[in-house]
Order: sequence, then C-alpha cells, then structure tokens
Amino acid sequence: MKPQDILEAAKSLRKKYAVTDGDAFLLQNCNPNETSGLPGIKKGDSKEILEESVQMMAELQDMLYAQDHWSILLIFQAMDAAGKDGVIKHVMSGINPQGCEVHSFKAPSTEELDHDFLWRSMRRLPARGMIGIFNRSYYEEVLVVRVHPEILQSQKIPPELVGKNIFEKRQADIRQMEEFLGRNGTVVRKFFLNVSKAEQKKRFLERIDTPEKNWKFSAADVKERQCWDQYMEAYESMIQTTSSKESPWHVIPADNKWYMRIAVSGIIIDTLASLNLQYPKVDEKRLAQLKEVRATLMAEKE
Repeated sequence: MKPQDILEAAKSLRKKYAVTDGDAFLLQNCNPNETSGLPGIKKGDSKEILEESVQMMAELQDMLYAQDHWSILLIFQAMDAAGKDGVIKHVMSGINPQGCEVHSFKAPSTEELDHDFLWRSMRRLPARGMIGIFNRSYYEEVLVVRVHPEILQSQKIPPELVGKNIFEKRQADIRQMEEFLGRNGTVVRKFFLNVSKAEQKKRFLERIDTPEKNWKFSAADVKERQCWDQYMEAYESMIQTTSSKESPWHVIPADNKWYMRIAVSGIIIDTLASLNLQYPKVDEKRLAQLKEVRATLMAEKE
C-alpha cells in the first residue's frame, strides 16, 4: 500500500471502531469475528500491510520523539487470551525502544495498596516525546474489582467511602483524569480487544495441547471465564462511561488476530498523523555552526 492509502485506511479504521460517546454503546452490537473494516483485504495480505504500517508508525514516532511536545498513552484491556501481548509485540515491533515504554499491571503490591487506585499507573505515564503502553491498567479497578468486590477489602479504603456507587465514582475519576492528561499534551487511546467466548475456549485448549504454550495457561484463567457475563457487563459500563472524543475507546474485533493487529496499527497511525508532527527546525545561528563544522570536517586529510 502507498503511504496515502495507509493513512486513508487508518482513518477509516479509527472511524469504524472508535467510541467517542458511550451513551448508546452496547457490546452486543460488536461482532468479535468481523473483518469488514478494510474491504478487499484478506489474511494473505495482512503480513505485508502490517509491515508497511509498522514502517510508517516508526517514522511518525521518530518525529514525535524529536519534537518532544506530545506523549501517547496506549491502553489495552481484554479478556484472557484475547491477544494483548501479541498486538504489542507485532504492532510495536518497529518502534525505537528509546521512545517507547511498556508496563504490565498485575495484582498490586503492598506499597501500591497504601495509595489511591490511580497512583501506580500515574507513576508510569509517558514523558513528552514518548509512547507509553499499558498492558492492563487502572481500568482493572472497574473490571476485576467490580466482578470480585471482595478485593476492596484489601485496598484499605475507609469503610464509609465504600458505597454502592464506588465503581461509578471511580469511572468518573478516570474520565476526569484522562481529561487532565489531554489538556497537558498526553493523547490517550484505549483498546478493548473483543474476543468471543468460543474463541477464548479454542485458544485455551491450544495452550493446553501445545507444549510450547503450556506456560501461558493458568487455571485461574478458567475460573475467570466462569464470570464471563459479569465481565461483559463491566466492560460495557466502562466503555459507556469513560469514552470521550478526546480519549475514545476502540472496540476491536479480536477473533482474527491478523485483522486485530492491522486495525490497532491503523488507529495508532491515525492518532500520530493527527498531531502535525515535524522535526524541529534549526535557527540561522545553528545552521551557521553546522556549516562551519562541515567545512572543518571536509578540510581534514585522510
């Protein structure tokens, strides 16, 4: 694909999957198996398209790093085996490691439990010029904690503050925090990798039956699978209440990994391209210095 074709496809994917106003959002209307965002593109085309997309992303990221004005925060949330790790690995493969940081958030430590629920994530926000990736995030506090509210007991919150609307309040806090980030130059893009229950079962069985993938499987994953409906309700509520034009959710079909990766890469490209990124311009004084240094180098004898 030509660069302009990639940019047009990226914009199309962003428009198709972005949720900027969650009031009417229903997860049941999102098909995890669909691949219609790029008409005419098939799985056999995906490797070349992804490689071209990664190359364009790398060029844009280089300008982001050099300009040093904006930062990008990419958040990935999904059920187990949806493909978060694979997306990060394949889509971000061409990014300069100096300009990218990946953070995976698991069960909070004792120190983290002594702080508010946003504290550990805020410490990992990307600096200007950087792309930060959260593999799971502060959204776990309105997902897994909502499905398993007994977790709240370990968070040392004063009992009088743990009311029936605690998760609605947390979602409001998150939305306000993301608005603050946006006003300070951090562009937040959120991805829910929407895998079906049937596809998750297929991938779990593959992990069990393939020795090289046994390490990926945990019995706890099956335990969480039993709470599928509760998780879908939690994800739907999360997307409905924390989607905005500035910090949209993107609900990406995840049953077909090749398509999911192209869709995610396209949305990241569209985000970077929208920032009017440029390499810093050198002033006249600096140009004169460069000219002088060049002349000195050229005058050296071999």
